[in-house]
Amino acid sequence: MKRIASFVLAASALALAGPAAAQFAKPEDAIKYRQSVMFVMSQHAGRIGAMVQGRVPFDAKVATENAEVVATLAQLPWTAYMPGTDKGGNTKALPEIWTDAAKFKEHGDKLQADSAKLLAATKTGNLDNVKTAFGAVGGNCKSCHDAFRAR
Repeated sequence: MKRIASFVLAASALALAGPAAAQFAKPEDAIKYRQSVMFVMSQHAGRIGAMVQGRVPFDAKVATENAEVVATLAQLPWTAYMPGTDKGGNTKALPEIWTDAAKFKEHGDKLQADSAKLLAATKTGNLDNVKTAFGAVGGNCKSCHDAFRAR
């Protein structure tokens, strides 16, 4: 049942991603959207992180289910970083997102690629593979937050 729910969530999110920018009535809507995507992604990544850190037993099936959600969600928030969402609203986004858009896009592209590698690693059932791939995802998140997110 969890797998079906995760799939439905991921499929729904993916279906909404394309026309997402057109759906934002105001900048605050886009900010809420991207923050929600990042929150859900962090929750699922955190479940894998708990396995990687040994806080919970490694379960390849559960890791894969969570990695599927992370890989899907990693594709979504970027349309919500549109002009006008740098001002107003409750955001920690730094102006560099818009002034150095190429570097920001590199981080987004890298997160998508790293998340796909994490998903592939979970499917091997090998914890060491998952640790390596998870480290890359976490490192990418940190470097992007360091460069583009206010503390």
